[in-house]
Amino acid sequence: MTEARRIVVKVGSSSLTTASGGLDADRVDALVDVLAKVRSGGEKEIVLVSSGAIAAGLAPLGLTRRPKDLARQQAAASVGQGLLVARYTASFARYGVRVGQVLLTTDDTSRRAHYRNAYRTLDQLLAMGALPVVNENDTVATDEIRFGDNDRLAALVAHLVRADMLVLLSDVDGLYDGDPAKPGTSRIAQVTGPQDIAHVEIGAAGKAGVGTGGMVTKVEAARIAAAAGVPVVLTSASRAADALAGRDTGTYFHPTGRRSADRLLWLAHASTPQGSLTLDDGAVRAVVEGKKSLLAAGIAGVEGDFVAGDPVELRDAEGRAVARGLVNFDAKEIPRLLGRSTPELARELGPEYEREVVHRDDLVVIR
Repeated sequence: MTEARRIVVKVGSSSLTTASGGLDADRVDALVDVLAKVRSGGEKEIVLVSSGAIAAGLAPLGLTRRPKDLARQQAAASVGQGLLVARYTASFARYGVRVGQVLLTTDDTSRRAHYRNAYRTLDQLLAMGALPVVNENDTVATDEIRFGDNDRLAALVAHLVRADMLVLLSDVDGLYDGDPAKPGTSRIAQVTGPQDIAHVEIGAAGKAGVGTGGMVTKVEAARIAAAAGVPVVLTSASRAADALAGRDTGTYFHPTGRRSADRLLWLAHASTPQGSLTLDDGAVRAVVEGKKSLLAAGIAGVEGDFVAGDPVELRDAEGRAVARGLVNFDAKEIPRLLGRSTPELARELGPEYEREVVHRDDLVVIR
């Protein structure tokens, strides 16, 4: 941590708000105090991924708890997002730090042009001395609103901005080998790989009741980041200063892999397939083992309602997902392409059909 220059910090709703909804100004200020101190020397850059928009909008709208229906969640996010960013802006202003809001959806994670633009925006904000505050765009999101309580988003942002470290802040000071509220359990200080926590029963719900995450989403986010070469510290918001100073706190996840192609990480972990293509055995081998593009000749079936550029799942004959990719044709075009060679399609339908259904540069194997 002491050597990390660019750090992504993620904080959950329960660490910023009261159980009944509404921002807790003292908690926000306490976090800002820590982050401002870390970057005060000019040697470190901070990207803050912050939950809390929906929770912050509950009390102003007269809601006593997080609503279950999407429309009211979006309404709460609309009100709460402005309050959240205004609170950060005012709090960081005490240190002369400018804040830049960045709202992302899964389109920004899987579509090439959106992805590049997201990177440029975040990188430029950091270059200009601003502190980006990232959140999912819950106001317009549909099923993406349950993206993982921003934990997965934080892991992907850490990879996107080429961070040296990811710090996940929660209301629990690390990963435990059992229920931390019960006697006899102990904190797991380090995780070198999935085998270290294979025996651990991980809780799925946050205790504060204002977020959607829990330890499951945080461990999954840590796994994604570690597999992409980014080390992770998981601890409580009250221990943020210790974590950012490199002191022994929380759970440290060692990197388990190397940095992969940026967009492929997002495609594998952030995209929502809009349909599926069933491949014959030869196409499965070509895609999975040969790392080849998917051609129309290897497709046996199509499901879903998607358009060119959408993410789709590639399945084998038994229906098992083997890969995910960005498709080059609309769903309604695929049936007349099934099992036919590329030269044949070009002769009959025109040169625009002389291309891959899914190019290998837009494809990631997931099995």
